[in-house]
Parts: sequence; structure tokens; C-alpha cells
Amino acid sequence: MVELNEIKLRLAQQSDLEVITQLFFETIQHVNIRDYSREEVDDWSSWKSDVDQWLERIQEQYFIVAEKKNKMVGFGSLNKDGYLDLLFVDKDTQGQGVANALISELERKAIEQQNDFIYSDVSLTARGFFEHRGFIVEKQQLKQSKTKALINFRMTKKIPFASL
Repeated sequence: MVELNEIKLRLAQQSDLEVITQLFFETIQHVNIRDYSREEVDDWSSWKSDVDQWLERIQEQYFIVAEKKNKMVGFGSLNKDGYLDLLFVDKDTQGQGVANALISELERKAIEQQNDFIYSDVSLTARGFFEHRGFIVEKQQLKQSKTKALINFRMTKKIPFASL
């Protein structure tokens, strides 16, 4: 699909499910623990086991994975309406351009889909990254996980069609 800085992006496949969910779990447990309590990260990361929901996302969203040296190092997904649902980078690959590569491709897809804007529910941990990428906080909110309500931010970014 796309290759940037040794980072290869491709569409996710059902066969990627185990690696995707493990990366999701470990990132929350090791990275998001900086901003959320143990109980909150345990609740949030427990979504790892919701296999049907993960498979549905892979099938219905523009769901991409990032690989570096044949190892999955991140993933992201975008709905047809411009909702950026997922953006996660491996706990050992933070700060190496993976999230930038993923979000650049998701923004390209939003332009292709003719979305007016991208919007997302962004964690405390990821807020600064999204602001750096031009997203604006619309509101702080509590988002229900399984048993805990987690603080996050509804953030949006207008899509510039002039770049088509």
C-alpha cells in the first residue's frame, strides 16, 4: 500500500486480529497508564476480548496497520462518516513516526471519501498528538468503557479539499 520511513501501511485483514488486539491491550496497559488509573486501563483494555466487534471494524471501516521490519507497530481506522475510531501505536515504537504515518493516510482517505472533517474521541494520552496534527478540542467528555467512564476529548479537524 504505502511505505514511509521504513513504515509500511496496508489494509488490516482478519488474520491480523490477534496481533491487533494484543497491541491494543499492551499500549493501554503500558502507555495510557500514565494518564489513567489501573482500574480504568484494565477496564478499557478488556475490550481486547470482544472479537466480534474487532472483526466488524476490520470489515466495515477503512482499517489499516503499520509495519516496521515485518512487525506490526500500529493501526488506525476511519468510518465512512469521517469518525477516526482507532489509532494505536505499539508501546515500544512510540515517537518513531508511526502515528503520523497512520493519521496522514487516514486523512488522505477522508479526503477521498469527501468528508468535511475528521472527528474522534481522543484519550488524555493522545490529546497533544492530535492537537499537533491540527485537531481542535470541541469538548471534554466522559466516555463509557465497560464499567468505567473515562475522560476523553471530542476533537475535530476540517478537511481541506483544496489539496485534492
